[in-house]
Amino acid sequence: MTKVQLLDYVAGNVRSLVNAIEKIGYEVEWVRSPEEVANAEKLILPGVGHFGHCLSQLSAAGYLPALRAHIEAGKPFMGICVGLQALFSGSAEDSNCSGLDVVPGTLDRFDDSTKSVPHIGWNNASCPTNPTLYDLQPSSKYYYVHSYKYPYTKGNLENLGWAVATATYGGETFVGAVAKGNILATQFHPEKSGVAGLRVLRAFLDGSGAKALASNPPQAASDGGAAELVASEGLTRRVIACLDVRANDHGDLVVTKGDQYDVREKSDERSVRNLGKPVEMARRYYEQGADEVTFLNITSFRDCPIADLPMLEVLRRTSETVFVPLTVGGGIRNTVDVDGTEHSALEIATLYFKSGADKVSIGSDAVVAAEEYYASGKILFGNTAIEQISKAYGNQAVVVSVDPKRVYVPKQDATRHATIKTRFPGPKGEKFCWYACTIKGGRETRDLDAVELTQAVEAMGAGEILLNCIDKDGTNSGFDLELITQVKEAIRIPVIASSGAGNPRHFQEVFDKTTTDAALGAGMFHRGEYTVQQVKDYLVKEGLVVRQFEGDL
Repeated sequence: MTKVQLLDYVAGNVRSLVNAIEKIGYEVEWVRSPEEVANAEKLILPGVGHFGHCLSQLSAAGYLPALRAHIEAGKPFMGICVGLQALFSGSAEDSNCSGLDVVPGTLDRFDDSTKSVPHIGWNNASCPTNPTLYDLQPSSKYYYVHSYKYPYTKGNLENLGWAVATATYGGETFVGAVAKGNILATQFHPEKSGVAGLRVLRAFLDGSGAKALASNPPQAASDGGAAELVASEGLTRRVIACLDVRANDHGDLVVTKGDQYDVREKSDERSVRNLGKPVEMARRYYEQGADEVTFLNITSFRDCPIADLPMLEVLRRTSETVFVPLTVGGGIRNTVDVDGTEHSALEIATLYFKSGADKVSIGSDAVVAAEEYYASGKILFGNTAIEQISKAYGNQAVVVSVDPKRVYVPKQDATRHATIKTRFPGPKGEKFCWYACTIKGGRETRDLDAVELTQAVEAMGAGEILLNCIDKDGTNSGFDLELITQVKEAIRIPVIASSGAGNPRHFQEVFDKTTTDAALGAGMFHRGEYTVQQVKDYLVKEGLVVRQFEGDL
């Protein structure tokens, strides 16, 4: 089996990249020192998270001169996500850190005044001047997750010999991929882009991409080349499958689903509702076209996550065959193991990332952290799980799961909390309500509303909100559009709508009537009432853009 060298500098979830490489038929050889870079033939620099953190780690370990030497020698090199950003001169994300300066230019941040940032989801990677660039397909979608980008300017990079593929998000066109000689770099994650991404990886690994580029090099703008690459908006509507995972009464991990968070059957036995095995179901949803798969380990607050080896194994096995983003929630907190060893939330998150997770979801601990944030006068001390993990892996790696429920009040000023006038009056005819946050699986209500919580965790560095609703959970009556609208208006980071989906029309409704960034389904998929593909087919019929599953290699 032909080998490819992968630089190991603790760059988030590299397990999925290893699985993707092995899927294509190559063997990974780890590079763990600058000296080993010199012996590498095909080298991949993965990356996720903060530009400064990535470059400072590479610099401290002495990798930067070795990487420059590898590239200057003309050996095959691929950078992914922050691996692409590292090739540029610098980034506004950390002006004190310099990049490799292989590609001149500085990255800047997306404008969040009219859209959510980070840019998370499936978008284009279009290169009209070279439609076959590294097997990029005009009809395919690729998975992006980033806050900083290199803005595309016609001819800027082409005049320096670079082939460029672009994407557009919220009116800003940016570089999605660059290639020159034996260098390929992608802002998107090919290992998380399904078959479309696997094709790109294969074109790099087997050399066909570089060979095709040599026969069709980019033309300088003065030669009439460098056609305008500003593309139309290509971001799709994300449909996410969620699997609540817990141990049943026999100790086996199963997928379950609750009615307003009660996961036990209504029969006399009150056994845990068993809807299937998590690895098998995740693969099924991937093949139906799910854009992401989320695992919520709903028993973790009663068990030590270090000892929760079955959940880690679920991630390892799932990432072998599911090439879309995986999120895991439950137990991401400072922990004392059964042997007395203390582990930070960052260490726990790292365990999950190494096992195949791309994002971690934090629930109850985020509520406690938000309460402390407001009690301190909105001062950040850098000691929360959200701050620790986002600093190391980037805010796009941290999701906060919010579990609110309605509290009705007779008038808007009856409470200090952010209220709305609702179209669904309370039991006593109340026309106003606010959303109280809960912890411990909805069993304990706190004096904190959903707006307060989401604004606090955004300030701490969370990159996405998973917005549940206890009142809607298991009802199959549609999402709580009023809650989603209220939260979306209060924050700038992406929001995933959750709780209440019962049919495809509910997904169309939440996308059309709110500005949610994604929508999540669970029970309707688990019970076989609808498939992910049926939801997407319905959305297409209603004129919405979705990503289609492209099969296997």
